[in-house]
Amino acid sequence: MNLLAPLYRLGDLLRYRRHGNLGARGEDRAHRWLRRHGFIVVARNWQPPQGGGEIDIVAWERDSLVFVEVKARASADGNAPERAIDDDKMWALRRAARDYVRRSGADPAKARFDVISIAGERLEHFRDAFAPELSV
Repeated sequence: MNLLAPLYRLGDLLRYRRHGNLGARGEDRAHRWLRRHGFIVVARNWQPPQGGGEIDIVAWERDSLVFVEVKARASADGNAPERAIDDDKMWALRRAARDYVRRSGADPAKARFDVISIAGERLEHFRDAFAPELSV
């Protein structure tokens, strides 16, 4: 058991009280899930300085740079949250990721896009959810 878990939950409650956002809750849950599964999270809600897209979570899994899009819904009724990622969203994510790779000096060949889908209590992690196409 993580001894800091109660502090994380308290911080989450304070943030939700201020923002009350389902998306923020989903991102917090995804962040904790990734850390428990060995990912090293290096950025959250990263945007290129010139704008044009936001990456929910940037993390490393061993030698892979992982850009994670989090989609959350209050319940499992209706469409799967990951279906909300259309071509325009993928284009914006790729654009932001290209900028991140260029600024960080990371190898674009070792980058991938994952999606974490949260519907009610269910969390699913889709690795390599779509092609990176990050040639810099």
